[in-house]
Amino acid sequence: MALAVGITNNRRVCPGNPRAASVLSRDSSSLWNKILNGRSVCVSGWRNAWAVPSSVPVSLGRIGRGNLTVPLLTALGSISAPWDVFGKKGSCLACRCVPDNGNPSIELPGSDQDQEQFVGWFRQAWPYIQGHRGSTFVVVISGEIMATPHIDCILQDISLLHGLGIKFVIVPGTHVQIDQLLQERGNKAKYVGRYRITDPESLEAAMEAAGRIRLTIEAKLSPGPSIPSLRRHGDNDRWHDVGVSVASGNFLAAKRRGVVGGIDYMATGEVKRIDVSRIRERLEANCIVIVSNLGYSSTGQVLNCNTYEVATACAQALQADKLICLVDGPILDENGRLIRYMTLPEADQLIRKRAVQSEIAAKYVQAVAGTTSNHLEYSGVNGRDTSFQQDFGARKGFGATFHNGVGFDGGNGIGAAGQGFAIGGEERLGRLNGYLSELAAAVFVCRGGVQRVHLLDGTVGGAILLELFTRDGIGTMVASDVYEGTRTAGAGDTNGIQHLLQPLEDAGVVIKRSNEQLLEEIDKFTVVQRDGSIIACAALFPFYDEKCGEVAALAVAPECRGHGQGDKLLDYMEKKAISMGLERLFLLTTRTADWFVSRGFSECTIDSIPESRRTRINLTRGSKYYIKKLQPIYNRVIVD
Repeated sequence: MALAVGITNNRRVCPGNPRAASVLSRDSSSLWNKILNGRSVCVSGWRNAWAVPSSVPVSLGRIGRGNLTVPLLTALGSISAPWDVFGKKGSCLACRCVPDNGNPSIELPGSDQDQEQFVGWFRQAWPYIQGHRGSTFVVVISGEIMATPHIDCILQDISLLHGLGIKFVIVPGTHVQIDQLLQERGNKAKYVGRYRITDPESLEAAMEAAGRIRLTIEAKLSPGPSIPSLRRHGDNDRWHDVGVSVASGNFLAAKRRGVVGGIDYMATGEVKRIDVSRIRERLEANCIVIVSNLGYSSTGQVLNCNTYEVATACAQALQADKLICLVDGPILDENGRLIRYMTLPEADQLIRKRAVQSEIAAKYVQAVAGTTSNHLEYSGVNGRDTSFQQDFGARKGFGATFHNGVGFDGGNGIGAAGQGFAIGGEERLGRLNGYLSELAAAVFVCRGGVQRVHLLDGTVGGAILLELFTRDGIGTMVASDVYEGTRTAGAGDTNGIQHLLQPLEDAGVVIKRSNEQLLEEIDKFTVVQRDGSIIACAALFPFYDEKCGEVAALAVAPECRGHGQGDKLLDYMEKKAISMGLERLFLLTTRTADWFVSRGFSECTIDSIPESRRTRINLTRGSKYYIKKLQPIYNRVIVD
């Protein structure tokens, strides 16, 4: 479809949308509000045009998951938050109004102020680009998402991020398409437990569905950057180039599942080996790799494997930096609120609590049996702290080991019978336990060595970009590494804390505390322990009446600085403060103002400090006062 572009003071509108067709002849402001109310916004990551008439004020929102920041435009008055901009479940807002060559474009804003903001956005994106360049992400796309138009937006964003140097392995789901083909041919899908019984008709449907999906993905990734834009800047060599090179092949070796419990699964397969070396060759050659759920046996037969088993095995074998799971809805808690973050112990405990009612949860418990035992304390979000009594790191007692980089040896907790974790069957299809099955797969992968897994609602436009570019994301992240070893301090930690604080006290960075004072305040301290030593500490003193808290005595061991440990601890303290019902954090500092300002604190007057604290301030130190407003996020799970 050709794109007819209307310009109102150099801000692009999208006449391809019927609601916007009269934007040039009618009042732009009122029509813009109608467009927003109709959720017809032209956005898709960075690449598509923003349909913002000059009469609508625009603000720059700074966002950055993992302390990385990128720009976000928000139409004031019409849109309340980035979540509204990019849509909710069932409303993908990615623009499909693109030129005939399939290449969306961006037009620079006209005013000097807008241009300065435009330049600033790209400069602020540099930490993100630098931080993720060269990373390997495995993306599993559920069959439900593959069967909808939302896949177009997802693949556009993957192409964008691939251009920024991220390596992608895509594992597409096929069960919806297989079931549809079987129904069209008068056959019925058969499931037992988590697996499909792949009879000859089902195998034929599986091969047809996998082929169609692979070709669809290749086609959607083929359009390159805008040729006119490239030529404008003197690059004439890429006129005939395909946008993204895509590689697929026989990367998956499988074996028959066989007869289990008296049930013959026929041509259903299980993961035997992932050809890591050949996948990495393609990734190093700047290709996006597609790994099908169809595996090949040693006798040359095609076997239909479980998509999640393939994806989780692939993520572990490749030692991927992330596994991203795109499903057809958000992960909500019992109050219907989005769960943004879960530690590995929290998620593990939640699944274990549901093992009685969920077969998939029970299979998870069985799959990880015999791995590192951990005593965990859970106390919900009512102000009490959540502490870990033992390291739950993914690097202990559970993980895949490899022979010559081409697969598994079946040891260390994974077992010869399954290198990945399969989910499926009637429990998943009927959502009898919500998205518990996907959560179980996420935790399994985290325990296997992948540090972070993201469960995203693929019906939200720009879901991958929003999850990676915003601090708290729009999905659910399960992480094994973020708060590893973080816990509430005890009386036995006073010497370790004192060892950290002593040099800073001598330098006048923090106030001096006697052993008696430190012991009296010990329950306010949080420590990070590694290999038996305290490597970081911080204190949080709440003022409940004023709904604020003071952060104090934040210190990191010299040998551990420069690796983000201070950021992790501050983030932990902020989440702890939120769980205690606090709305603001403040601090007093003489030497570290720049560090805290770069993390969202702003200078304030002494009047912003609670009166009960002001009376105890040593004014001779000349401390500066800084404050930060906390954003409520629902990132904890009550396990009852």
